[in-house]
Amino acid sequence: MKMYLIDNDSDSIILFFTGYGCDEYEFEHLKSKSDILLLYDYSDMDLSLNFDFSKYKEVNLIGFSAGVFVASVFNFNFEMKRKIALSGNPYLFDEHYGITKEMQDVLCNITEETADDFARNYLIKTDEEFSKFHHSHRTIDSCKKEFKSLKKLYSAKKHSIKDIFDWAIIGENDPIFNVKAQKDFYAQRLKIVKNARHNLFFRIQNFEDILYY
Repeated sequence: MKMYLIDNDSDSIILFFTGYGCDEYEFEHLKSKSDILLLYDYSDMDLSLNFDFSKYKEVNLIGFSAGVFVASVFNFNFEMKRKIALSGNPYLFDEHYGITKEMQDVLCNITEETADDFARNYLIKTDEEFSKFHHSHRTIDSCKKEFKSLKKLYSAKKHSIKDIFDWAIIGENDPIFNVKAQKDFYAQRLKIVKNARHNLFFRIQNFEDILYY
């Protein structure tokens, strides 16, 4: 797992568990008054968090996509004020609540040539949003290695998954996580973003909007 700190000279911090294939460049347009600790690339299955939180008066958590699962099996030794699941479910590879085998095949077969088509058809709802979309700088091989590690981690940890989230947010037209299944899982905790797919970061453009959505 890799870490990237955005230092806004704040006494609050947001732990942001990003999704599969992500890195810091994908979210560089998002604003925040808090410091942001981005966690990404879960290829090595290392769930240690070597970071000093002692200066912060408030810690919040956002898990995005596969990051919802990773956060749910993390052993935190500090209190968090808000914990938000964004476009994801703790049971990442569950056939009902998570991504289906068919969707897993789609993710595993993305190539350099098809990455734009995948983003436009699965992540982004409008052409205007797509024109502003930031691809991560990671290679396809790096992403495929991460996907295999996520599956191994899920197999090892699925019986110790914790539903830690206060509420969840999902796009009305998310094609990666079945929206009805998310309603079944989160019930009254689920909030729907109208006319949106998996990537909500052009409807919700700063981290505080996620925490208080």
